[in-house]
Amino acid sequence: MTRKMFDGPSIASSEITPESVWLNRRNLMKAAATGAVAGGLPALALSQPRELAQLAAKKGDCSGCQAEDDLTPYEDATTYNNFYEFGTDKGDPVEHAHEMTVDPWSVEVSGMVNKPGKLNLEDIMSGFDLEERIYRFRCVEAWSMVVPWIGFPLAELLARFEPTADAKYVAFKTLYRRGEMRGTRSFTSVIDWPYREGLRMDEAMHPLTLMTVGLYGKTLPNQSLDKLRLVYRSKYCFTSIKSIVSVELTDRQPRTSWQELAPQEYGFYSNVNPEVDHPRWSQRYERRLPSSLFKPNRIATQKFNGYGEQVAGLYTGMDLAKYY
Repeated sequence: MTRKMFDGPSIASSEITPESVWLNRRNLMKAAATGAVAGGLPALALSQPRELAQLAAKKGDCSGCQAEDDLTPYEDATTYNNFYEFGTDKGDPVEHAHEMTVDPWSVEVSGMVNKPGKLNLEDIMSGFDLEERIYRFRCVEAWSMVVPWIGFPLAELLARFEPTADAKYVAFKTLYRRGEMRGTRSFTSVIDWPYREGLRMDEAMHPLTLMTVGLYGKTLPNQSLDKLRLVYRSKYCFTSIKSIVSVELTDRQPRTSWQELAPQEYGFYSNVNPEVDHPRWSQRYERRLPSSLFKPNRIATQKFNGYGEQVAGLYTGMDLAKYY
């Protein structure tokens, strides 16, 4: 099994970035690696609409997508978001997320690892060539979008800390800063902050599991969940924990925020499965953005988000209606 079938094709920097901007970013990344940049990860170079169209036209980089799938417009992908730390309305993140301080940013990895510790984001990124790390795939809830994410497999980050053989699960926690996150101060909030998510170890080490730092050739805007976001391509997008600051490897299955909040609706595994209805709605169809009341863009949901060939083996013998 080659890595390319998971990652999609490498896309040369010159295809998505003007050369002068690309060279400038290269210099900034080198400076970050030596500690010369103190303000966090330098901004990724901007992709232009023409270049995004070229990226969308590439085939074979989205095995879970249908042939006719195009990229979701940037405006739709970055203004219709879930980020309950800033409110429950889809428009709350873009309106209020600028209040969150994102530089500097660090992630602590602890638990069943031989080398526990904390890394600043620029130190993490210095080990990756992001120009070679573009992944185009669908993100599905009741609505869906197709986004060109920029990131790297979670396994590559965990390997730096040397997981032990006893580690069976990975638990994630997000940033919790009441002074900057108005949603956490709301009397209507029912989440026990900080927000938590988890994966089984084989899921975490699978090449489809990504830590993303950008989209559309740009660093993640705050509302799209700066600075680090977990994305597992065959799971529903509500599992994509945002603004990760803590990763713990453990031998016990962690409790996730949605699992604690509504266990009858949200289980630990959360694989895209149109054959199992949510208690309050069918999951056989998704609404692809852009969509409206009078022009609903309704399409059939694919099991495992279309990545069954790659991930179904992880769940062999499991009743996916019971372990939802």
